[in-house]
Amino acid sequence: MVNVPRLVIAAPASGSGKTTVATGLMAAFAARGLAVSPHKVGPDYIDPGYHSLATGRPGRNLDAYMCGTDLIAPLFAHGSAGCDLAVVEGVMGLYDGASGQGELASTAQVAKLLRAPVVLVVDASSQSRSVAALVHGFASWDPEVRIGGVILNKVASDRHEALLRDALDESGLPVLGVLRRAPQVATPSRHLGLVPVAERQGDAVDAVRAMGERVLAGCDLDALMALARSAPALADEAWEPAYAVVERPRPVVAVAGGAAFTFAYAEHAELLTAAGAEVVVFDPLRDEKLPAGTAGLVIGGGFPEMYAPELSANEPLRRAVTELAVGGAPVAAECAGLLYLARELDGKPMCGVLDAEARMSERLTLGYRQAVAVSDSPLAAAGTRMRGHEFHRTVLEPGAGTTPAWGMHQPERRVEGYVQRGVHASYLHTHWAAAPSVAHRFVEHCRAR
Repeated sequence: MVNVPRLVIAAPASGSGKTTVATGLMAAFAARGLAVSPHKVGPDYIDPGYHSLATGRPGRNLDAYMCGTDLIAPLFAHGSAGCDLAVVEGVMGLYDGASGQGELASTAQVAKLLRAPVVLVVDASSQSRSVAALVHGFASWDPEVRIGGVILNKVASDRHEALLRDALDESGLPVLGVLRRAPQVATPSRHLGLVPVAERQGDAVDAVRAMGERVLAGCDLDALMALARSAPALADEAWEPAYAVVERPRPVVAVAGGAAFTFAYAEHAELLTAAGAEVVVFDPLRDEKLPAGTAGLVIGGGFPEMYAPELSANEPLRRAVTELAVGGAPVAAECAGLLYLARELDGKPMCGVLDAEARMSERLTLGYRQAVAVSDSPLAAAGTRMRGHEFHRTVLEPGAGTTPAWGMHQPERRVEGYVQRGVHASYLHTHWAAAPSVAHRFVEHCRAR
């Protein structure tokens, strides 16, 4: 049984203040000495970095589209084991999910799967009595979603607060916090959202501290904790990465990290370790060599376009990556990793493993995808079906090699990515917890070298 107290922080729409409130709550409760488990609904890689900074624990994603609804509670139980409280930040508006697929992957669906009370963060900057109608509509839309209270954000004055509270008295939902209108906490953003924690260092620490102080001053932490404790026990067993006991030699799998490659799900490294690999993180901006004994390479997502000159200048590492890939070693590259393996990025030489060129574009490519592996690779056997997510503002030409990685079935039919020698490179972000066999397959190919 999973008895971790838990809250889902949601809002009527994006931009209401979910990240500030959720991260601030994590920081404020952690400052009280509680072990706080941080979670984020959806595929977002960046917010979990701030959550991790606030709690000292890995930020984890709960994505019902990529992982399936059956894995949400087990993944939550795995991440929150031994914690005093779990805080789950929602995505977009409370009832917004995968396009055209009803409630799938919405915050509301995850809240129901976790049987967790929802705290609705409302941007009250341009309303007074209407706030009651808004809250009533969200609270009554789906009877299975339990909204346990409201946090009012961007409140202008004592008079404004009084009007809002009077209106909400009629709704029957308690006001659990009031945050006054104030300059936004310094969390700079760019073309794909907030700037990742790894790139901000001390500034990110200051931003998280400011969020915690703001929430501590404006929210009733005792009432929020009481609401969290009202969540009933879950009967689901915790997800376990060690799905197989491996006693054979442990191949070294090098995983790209550092400021240029910050997009990673915590479960990927756990699955690689459980499958028998020794996972070693390296930084392509700083390290001139791959980790000793590297048998396989994983290069996830991030912002290589922001660091193209530095990545290009590290010629010794680019040569090492090229030699490893040309030698047939298993290489799994997603999005940023795909660009790093290309011939060049915005005119800067990259590794040249793939005969393709990448450049920034004005168009944002964003959304869930349904995909099937069209070619055998160390990552996936042909015919393997997976769900994933694209999130980039770059273009690769050509977008697919003579042996593509994936055939896409949503939103349009196309082939994408590259499979050559041991390389599987694609724009598609995937969550391996939904198909742990890919981690096992990858490690087995590494072991076979």
